[in-house]
Amino acid sequence: MRFIVPVAVLTVVMCLPGRAAEPNVIVIFADDLGYGDVGCFNGDCPFNTPRLDRMAAEGAKLTSFYVPTPYCAPSRATILTGRYPFRHSVVRNPAPDAGESNFGLPKSEVTIAELLKAKGYATAAYGKWHLGHKQQWLPRTQGFDEYFGILYSNDMFPVQLVHNETVVEYPVVQASLTARYTQKGVEFIRANKDRPFFLYLPHAMPHKPLAVSDDFYTPETRDDLYADVIAELDANVGNILDELTTLGIDQNTLVIFTSDNGPWYGGSTGGLRGMKGKTWEGGLRVPMIARMPGTIAAGLVSDELAATVDVLPTVCHLTNTVVPPDRVIDGKNILPLLQDAAAMSPHDAIFGMQGANLATIRAGRWKLHVRSPGTLRFSNLSPQELQDYVDPRGPDGVTFLAPFEQAKPTQHPGLTSGDAPNTMMLFDLQVDCGEQHDVAAQHPDIAKRLKKMFDTMLAEVPEFPVPKSDYLFGPQPRGTPRKLMRLIGGELRYDRVPKSQQHLLRNTP
Repeated sequence: MRFIVPVAVLTVVMCLPGRAAEPNVIVIFADDLGYGDVGCFNGDCPFNTPRLDRMAAEGAKLTSFYVPTPYCAPSRATILTGRYPFRHSVVRNPAPDAGESNFGLPKSEVTIAELLKAKGYATAAYGKWHLGHKQQWLPRTQGFDEYFGILYSNDMFPVQLVHNETVVEYPVVQASLTARYTQKGVEFIRANKDRPFFLYLPHAMPHKPLAVSDDFYTPETRDDLYADVIAELDANVGNILDELTTLGIDQNTLVIFTSDNGPWYGGSTGGLRGMKGKTWEGGLRVPMIARMPGTIAAGLVSDELAATVDVLPTVCHLTNTVVPPDRVIDGKNILPLLQDAAAMSPHDAIFGMQGANLATIRAGRWKLHVRSPGTLRFSNLSPQELQDYVDPRGPDGVTFLAPFEQAKPTQHPGLTSGDAPNTMMLFDLQVDCGEQHDVAAQHPDIAKRLKKMFDTMLAEVPEFPVPKSDYLFGPQPRGTPRKLMRLIGGELRYDRVPKSQQHLLRNTP
């Protein structure tokens, strides 16, 4: 089901009784944080997350919460717009070192920041953007008063910190990122404590390369860097919550914590199958915690269907803001789910995408993979090759400044067992959340019903042309992977390669 508002109708949502008229909103968006990386979502969690666990105890926890794709950029555009990727058009990841630079979130899209800024809110984004790294797609074109962070993933050349539209640091010591983003957030909250604000805090971690500050790094256990990273992220979420309490504005501030997709190697899906990049539950289901004392019920747990498409309409409801009336908004107001454990999901179904293609549908207890989830990543490598694998975007001691002890592909975060990937696989997630047993043959009526719903949505998915490439190198030898361009940073330009790679440039003698 989609939420369509006619152009001529403006639905004004009334403020909640007894609440301040202008609540603050903070969205903390972790990068590649798995469903099982947070203690309160995973009874066997290998990591300690006391502050996130406490946040859930003081607020609401949604256990069937989904992102629209199992990777970064499309998911980020969705949480800000309330629309599936095939509507906002960001269906692939920008990557300057691969020449993927000629697309971003269109200016015609309306973000939470733009909606709230129009109401007088202060707005800021500190962290990963990944919605376009050229001038026409930068954060301040989408409603943010201030931006500080890396414009794409922290493993893409060139890793450089940008303030508004200016590079302010290159190279970047990545161990400082979690603390610095949090400190910027704390300073923003303090500066705007007497006016309404929207803070978007898209952390870099635990995306690779994993990096952690001195206060959390445990050199005596070098094989648990992921645990160190989670500990620091958890503590820094606590710092934000503590600041709200200190300033006396926590009851007037909605804080949402979630992740852009499932985990990479070293993380945990909490018993779900797959990982980042795959449309198994481990790639699409993420933890979600919401806290707002006095408005959101403490200790509430709901397994009802919800997704990041719901963040924008929920924020609009809470802040008495008109939902954009001239476009399809796929999300719904899920505040009832955060206030009443008996509330039902407003969704008949939630959809997942793989690239530009609609791939999955979740309806009630059932999930149908219309497209195959695909084979296991690196399935062509032997166990020894997996152990010896060298990440082309790993720390190099020159421009990727992060610890060398990164997680290996041998440390798969989710289940790798179960029926072989195929099209039209049906799973009963109520009894098989690990997607081990395809029951399409036993329930053809359910598979047919879900496929019909899927096809109705599929009819709305357009074709997406391949964007023009900015790849600077000439053709590579047949059978070899395309080389990454080790782009040199320091400026907002993506056409400078080191001398060691200049022989690869097109038209090089």
